[in-house]
Order: sequence, then structure tokens, then C-alpha cells
Amino acid sequence: MKFTLKDEYITLQQLLKACDVIDSGGQVKAWLASNKVLVNAEPENRRGKKLRRGDVVETDHIRIEIE
Repeated sequence: MKFTLKDEYITLQQLLKACDVIDSGGQVKAWLASNKVLVNAEPENRRGKKLRRGDVVETDHIRIEIE
């Protein structure tokens, strides 16, 4: 999946919600604790991680490329 960034960055929490991976921001902490998430092939569990164009977010179920 590709996600077109409209601002300078988006947080991991906002991205997961915008891509319908989670239903609400309140779910993100538990979701990150129970799912393996990679940002640019590095493990990531900070919901506030700033993502920019060119970053790639991967889970067991989805791959999101930020444009």
C-alpha cells in the first residue's frame, strides 16, 4: 500500500489509523505491544515516531510506503 504524505511528517499512530490498521488512536499502544512493526527494516514500538517520505512501515499483515 502507498500513503501520500501531505505534510512534513506523520506519526506512526496517525498512519496506522489513516490506513485503517487500527480503528482509533486509543488502540495503538496495545496494538503495538502485540504486533511486530518495522520502520525501514528496524523494530519500532513508539506510537509518536515521525515518519517522512521514503519511509516504509511493515507488519505481518501490511506494508506501507510513504510518498
